[in-house]
Amino acid sequence: MSKRKTKLISIGLHALLITVVYVFQSMIFPYIRIGGLIPVLLPLVSTGVAVFEGRRAGGITGLVSGILCDISFNQPAGAFTVLLTISGLVIGVLADTTITRGFVAFVFSSAAVLVICSFVQMFPLMYFGNIPPHQLLPTALWELIYSLIFTFPIWFFVRALGKRAQRVSPSGRPL
Repeated sequence: MSKRKTKLISIGLHALLITVVYVFQSMIFPYIRIGGLIPVLLPLVSTGVAVFEGRRAGGITGLVSGILCDISFNQPAGAFTVLLTISGLVIGVLADTTITRGFVAFVFSSAAVLVICSFVQMFPLMYFGNIPPHQLLPTALWELIYSLIFTFPIWFFVRALGKRAQRVSPSGRPL
């Protein structure tokens, strides 16, 4: 298979994963609320891609995931786009240089990104709505736990995509 065809298949598989997770996050889980909460899943995808494929793929996936999160949540425009793009780049750089690529790194990175996402969601309520943080923190904690439940199924698919990308040699030939 040519390098170009392999790259197009990889992009298509990543787009399919993002689309499926977006459909679950924005169209299915709002009807399956647990305690009134909806899990935030797209940051898990961008974090997983960054951990298993590096900064370039993580940044691009973070950009697309961030745009979709901004569309599905009623948040300040561009907040998730900037957050997930930067987190994809930073986690990708760490995966390329420092951290070991695996489930543990994925879970801790995902938890960190989800905590920052919770703060982004809480900030307008604290600043403009004058709601004290101690009233928002329990909801943020439960949303974090609910979202982290989905790390294993998302890890399975992201790891499979990462292994598929690693099976291709720099010349574009499958290994």
